[in-house]
Amino acid sequence: MKKLEIAADSEKLEEVIAFVDEVIDSAGCSTKARRQINMAVEEIFLNISSYSYEEKGGMVLIEIENEQDNTSLTLTISDSGTPFDPLSAEEPDIHQPGRERKIGGLGIMMVKKTMDEIQYEYKDGKNILTIKKNLG
Repeated sequence: MKKLEIAADSEKLEEVIAFVDEVIDSAGCSTKARRQINMAVEEIFLNISSYSYEEKGGMVLIEIENEQDNTSLTLTISDSGTPFDPLSAEEPDIHQPGRERKIGGLGIMMVKKTMDEIQYEYKDGKNILTIKKNLG
């Protein structure tokens, strides 16, 4: 398992993606799966950076586990910010015109649709979001 603890700062996104790409490279991941994993990590990290800690700032822990046979990657992203379950958030009505649609929700909807498993829990003062992508 690889780990990265990093400031919840949108300017750290490049470093986060580089860390994830290093693990993806060792797993022999397809281009499509790589794009989907990177999109999911970007969405989750930027949401934490923008909303979880408000003004005070904080840290994000990213843990990636590559199944031994390279069949899947499991990423766990944790923060100690404001409790928020993205899985319980209302999905946007994508059939409404953009100008009439509420802001927000598209990113997490894309994460839900592209990852094979997604789980959230709030435990010991931490938001813990786990996503799994099958690499086949």
